[in-house]
Amino acid sequence: MWVSLALLALGVLVAVVAPRLLARADWPEREPIVALWVWQCAVAAVLLSFALSMTFSAAASWQVVRGQVFATAPAAVVEAYALGALGPWSAALAVLLACGGLWTGAMLTREVRDARAWRRRQRAELLVRSPLLPGEETGSGPLVLLEGDRPDAWWLPGTRPQLIITTAALRRLKGRQLDAVLAHEQGHARARHDWLLYCAAALASGFPRVPVFAAFRAEMHRLVELAADDSASKRFGRLTIALALVGLNEDRGVFGACPTHHAEVPQRVTRLLAAKPRLTPGRRLRLTAAAALVPAVPLLVALAPGLNALT
Repeated sequence: MWVSLALLALGVLVAVVAPRLLARADWPEREPIVALWVWQCAVAAVLLSFALSMTFSAAASWQVVRGQVFATAPAAVVEAYALGALGPWSAALAVLLACGGLWTGAMLTREVRDARAWRRRQRAELLVRSPLLPGEETGSGPLVLLEGDRPDAWWLPGTRPQLIITTAALRRLKGRQLDAVLAHEQGHARARHDWLLYCAAALASGFPRVPVFAAFRAEMHRLVELAADDSASKRFGRLTIALALVGLNEDRGVFGACPTHHAEVPQRVTRLLAAKPRLTPGRRLRLTAAAALVPAVPLLVALAPGLNALT
């Protein structure tokens, strides 16, 4: 049972320390893809710690669960976990963590359902504003052109992701800027950033008082845009994608003194124009490897008593 408490404490520790360390780091804006990976590993470590804590607490409380978890384990291994150490508290902890897991699943289901409903409304509106020609299949094209007086372009995720762009954007974007916008949105589609945002929103809405999940959602929204900017700039250059962002947003007042809904756009443009050097390949590899080890720590804590009993 003490393993269950240790795993619970480990999950809380990672949830508290990881956001603070990442907030103080100066490299996430230079390496948004690595930062996305680090955040995912940190959140995975928290969830894995709680899931393993729930498993051992349930094994300590109910013989049927213990029989499944330790089905083939020698008696010495079972004794090493001291499953009866905390008595009835183990059942309460198991039920509490199980409720948290079910609530997380319910929130994720709600996010996916709401996103699908929003996409259906968007596609229905697109059919009204841009009706299909005779013989044209629904959703057949990756690019949809809409009549509009405001320059705009956005990504509609789904089984067939589409880039929606207005005629005003076509008139505003010059040269390769339109291709850069398309590459930006394709970067979102290839990396399946929509699923990252669903998971982050589910955790943050399900547990609004847990700071790590709120920070995870905020950083996912920011980092996926930076990662898509970098994906486009590799093909078309930082200046091209920066000019495209300015062209699409200059009529919205985002570059004024008053903050707006798109207040992050000026920061993205400044970042692209500043062109700070990337981290060295060695440091990127070390950060990636170190992050991958974080979810392995709960597994080591969970297996340590059993392995020690076998040696």
